[in-house]
Amino acid sequence: QVHLVESGGGLVQAGGSLRLSCAASGRKSSYAMGWFRQAPGKEREFVAAITWTAGNTFYADSVKGRFTISRDSAKNPVYLQMNSLKPEDTGVYYCAAGYCVGDGCLDPIPYDYWGQGTQVTVSP
Repeated sequence: QVHLVESGGGLVQAGGSLRLSCAASGRKSSYAMGWFRQAPGKEREFVAAITWTAGNTFYADSVKGRFTISRDSAKNPVYLQMNSLKPEDTGVYYCAAGYCVGDGCLDPIPYDYWGQGTQVTVSP
């Protein structure tokens, strides 16, 4: 069983930065790790993903150039560095683990395991 725990959320002013972390226990080495977010009244949307072995990364167009996903191969955390934050980045951010390939990593369906989420609030 894979257990995911997110941390690092909080309140920040527009233009500021936050770094989210996701600690994963029981993760298979073939799994990709993804970050999704959900704003109030909206559907959950893809933010970023990384394949664990090759380190291939994927980003939503809305966060390209501002967010960076990374992993520490020696340990298990996956990180999401968020810079130049905007009010529209506000939401609950979820870490997810699962097996996906290429653009399939942008879809929530391949992700079998999800964390409980961490709140990110960006004030104007």
